[in-house]
Amino acid sequence: MPEALKHIYSTSFVSRLSRALKKHYPAFNSRQFSRSVFCDEWQDKELKDRMRHIAKCMGEHLPSSYKKSLSILKPVSTQFTDLEAMIFPDFVEVFGLDDLDASLPALEHFTQFSSSEFAVRPFIIRYQTKMMRQMKAWAKSDNHHVRRLASEGCRPRLPWAMSLPEFKQDPKHVIPILELLKQDESEYVRRSVANNLNDISKDHPTTVIKIAKLWSSRHADTDKLIKHACRTLLKQGHTPALRLFGFKKPSHISISKFKLDKTVSMGKALEFTFQISTTAKTPTSSLGKLRLEYAIDFFKANGQLSRKVFMISESQLSAPTKEVCKRHSFKAISTRKYYAGKHGLAIIINGVEISHKSFTLK
Repeated sequence: MPEALKHIYSTSFVSRLSRALKKHYPAFNSRQFSRSVFCDEWQDKELKDRMRHIAKCMGEHLPSSYKKSLSILKPVSTQFTDLEAMIFPDFVEVFGLDDLDASLPALEHFTQFSSSEFAVRPFIIRYQTKMMRQMKAWAKSDNHHVRRLASEGCRPRLPWAMSLPEFKQDPKHVIPILELLKQDESEYVRRSVANNLNDISKDHPTTVIKIAKLWSSRHADTDKLIKHACRTLLKQGHTPALRLFGFKKPSHISISKFKLDKTVSMGKALEFTFQISTTAKTPTSSLGKLRLEYAIDFFKANGQLSRKVFMISESQLSAPTKEVCKRHSFKAISTRKYYAGKHGLAIIINGVEISHKSFTLK
């Protein structure tokens, strides 16, 4: 099992951070800083708690002046990247919420080495009008990390982050940002736009379908964006989304020879096979695309079933029949806990459940 992400904040990391801070602030007490970080509760803290704890510890050992602290942290932050460097925008979230003028340039700077997507959200909640004006400006930045912040920071349902309730209720202030970025030269930015739209689709599916239709067929990159943006709607079997991408009602399709293991052990893989057949008399090339998925009804601790849909393929049916063989792993992963008991497996074609069988996880 891969090492937990929280361990990026290791003894080695804190030592590197201490050395960098002391270089730019000679009065920095590295020994006391290390002791404050590795407190008695450190081992019990998860990733975001560790991130927040380090940010607070930096605040305790840097100058009391917020602006002076930022002048130290900005050059230090250039020596750190990716997830570990999110302690710097987190510092802004903790100590800078009352100083918008100083915090905005800091968030713009720090996002270029990690991401300010979490830290920017309390600012949006407190200063919505000013912040959305700033997001529009960031959307026109020369730096793709900053442009991505314009989209990622205002996602209504950003994972691991506080939600933005007003944007969940009405995304009208978010959509102009996405319009500016929908044909961005960076796929990193365009993927953020797609993820933002996917968030919006969970509360406003009609709005996202309308946007998808407007953006469709303008450019291959934009078509890819809107397909990714509609992924939740497609998994939900949302009819307008399915039809938009050419997935017709599968009235001519049947499933036969559906077999699966009756039992599977924890850590092993479930194997299943089935055959797709068409009853249509027309050539298979005229039948449209098939979106082939399977769903697992996971047995939960409370005795209820929780469904998760997985993709198999999207393609034209090139022959009257097609054999499908698939495996689903029950190897332990950090994002899902498995429980022994009776599960279900369904075959789904173009959003319609065609067949279903049960199996037992031991």
